[in-house]
Amino acid sequence: MQVAITSRHGTLSPSAQEHIARKAEKLLTFFDRVTAINVTVDFSNDRTNVEILVDAEHRHDLVASESGETGENVIAVFDAALHKMEQQVRKYKEKIQDHRRDPALSEIAEAAEQRNPKDNP
Repeated sequence: MQVAITSRHGTLSPSAQEHIARKAEKLLTFFDRVTAINVTVDFSNDRTNVEILVDAEHRHDLVASESGETGENVIAVFDAALHKMEQQVRKYKEKIQDHRRDPALSEIAEAAEQRNPKDNP
């Protein structure tokens, strides 16, 4: 699994990059089929924008973005976007899981017997 961090119109400190990579990898705890995570931090127009793209198997990219004021900490803006992404990943995983309960063998046998009743003397 890859975590790519991109910065536009500014730079991120190594500690911020390490924090973002470590937190982004935690998305795997919610859903194992994540193949790539792209984080883009944009410092433009007096705002800090963070966008997270998550590529999952058999699914188009999941996208979450958050923006904050220039003085606001990049980590705080990233954490808000990550929270949105966690919600999306959980919802997607819940959607694809099969929640139907398979009937027990005894229930199948009873249903078959009711459809084909045997002659009782």
